[in-house]
Amino acid sequence: MTTLRIIFPDQLSKSISSLEGLDKNTDGVMICEYIQDLTSISHHSKKIAFILSAMRHFAKELIEDGINTSYIQFDALINETSFLKQIKKVIQELNPLLIIVTKPSEFRLLKMINSWKTLLNIPTEILDDTRFLCSDNDFKKWVKDKKQLRMEFFYREMRKKYSILIDSDGSPTGGRWNYDKENRKPPSKYLDIPPRLSHKKSFITKDVLALVKNRFSKNFGILEPFHYAVTRDEALKELDHFIKFILPKFGDYQDAMLASEPYLYHSLISSYLNVGLLLPLEVCKKAEIAYNDNLASINCVEGFIRQILGWREYIRGIYWHFMPEYANLNSLNATITLPDFYWTTNTKMFCVAEAVTHTRDHAYSHHIQRLMITGNFALIAGLDVKQVQQWYLAVYSDAFEWVEMPNTLGMSLFGDNGIVASKPYAASGKYINRMSNYCKKCYYDPNQMTGEKSCPFNSLYWDFLVRHEDKFRGNQRMPFVFTTWDKFTPEKKQEIRTHAKIILQKMSEGIL
Repeated sequence: MTTLRIIFPDQLSKSISSLEGLDKNTDGVMICEYIQDLTSISHHSKKIAFILSAMRHFAKELIEDGINTSYIQFDALINETSFLKQIKKVIQELNPLLIIVTKPSEFRLLKMINSWKTLLNIPTEILDDTRFLCSDNDFKKWVKDKKQLRMEFFYREMRKKYSILIDSDGSPTGGRWNYDKENRKPPSKYLDIPPRLSHKKSFITKDVLALVKNRFSKNFGILEPFHYAVTRDEALKELDHFIKFILPKFGDYQDAMLASEPYLYHSLISSYLNVGLLLPLEVCKKAEIAYNDNLASINCVEGFIRQILGWREYIRGIYWHFMPEYANLNSLNATITLPDFYWTTNTKMFCVAEAVTHTRDHAYSHHIQRLMITGNFALIAGLDVKQVQQWYLAVYSDAFEWVEMPNTLGMSLFGDNGIVASKPYAASGKYINRMSNYCKKCYYDPNQMTGEKSCPFNSLYWDFLVRHEDKFRGNQRMPFVFTTWDKFTPEKKQEIRTHAKIILQKMSEGIL
């Protein structure tokens, strides 16, 4: 055998660079359900089932294509606890002269791969992951000499580079780069939310579900019903369904939140993008075609494309540019223990309980729930940044370190001191009340600042700002906030801060 090509769990694309130039007569592929990755963190049961089923279906397709594929299942007797031992075992069987991998999505894995050159005594070639639309080198060039790395300007460059929503004269389609202001409608009780697809379960998926029930029964999350696409064909059906039936209202209500509605008009394709069943450029182009065919308005299409061509690529760039130091940042010194209600939903705060319930039931909650409910509370309460990151990594099916860490540490927690976000995304109960119907069902009152029934977000919000006043008062996006605080009487300020301490004490006692 000439070359051993190793595929990681989020590299399930036949166009992956590590498969380019593969010779079916001499080359082999290795895919492993690595025990340590599946057990070191208590991942959501649906997440494990989705990834394992997608991996097994992908391996089956490679074998049907005539590719020599070594696939090691989680419960196989030959599955080693050490990935290095597993590779050595495959090397003994196949005797390759070269190992080829596509750059993995975690710094830890890249470090491990770099060690193979010495430990395995076989040349190892690491190829760029060309599925992403901005290479590491291109991101470095964009970063150079910039004092602030604002996503908006990166996004505009990406639009130009790929000619997405760009008119023939080089101007943005519709005359503006960003239609975010049109994408903030509060929810309406008259929303007609289309049903979602559910895919027929193959024997492979049924076997995986049985495995997860047996081996991961104590993990967080509800396993069934299980509706995930687990093949590229199924993922393409999900994309087409979204473009045709859901995208036309995505933009208007992408920031809205409704009780008992985990999906609203969101695409649900991030998991498929992040494991490789869908590719970002094809997704953007299909959305653009929908606009050109008058199937969806510019604010809906632009807002959707911005999430993929802009934010997703930007977040990956941030991760690789600042790692490994990025992983240890904690600019606000947030160290309070993550409360149990992030796992149990046992809190009187309806918004938090609802977001965690959606997460528990679906391994999913949409980006505003993640940012402005669970993330916002973690920020203003000062929850430990490592524990919060581990929670987000464990509970969502689309969570891999490259995308989870900058979104959580940078966007939600401002733990990177403003590398990702130009200001902390802190908000009081008033925001939640405006953008959802949660507060109508809550024990707490969003219009009260202090007192037994006052919304915990209110006093914590102001206490957070004052705790970090030296860092935020001079922020150019926050003068109005501190002007409002300055108008409060000394007595009111003290009352707010005292109540914030009571809230944190109740949280620690499990009675919030």
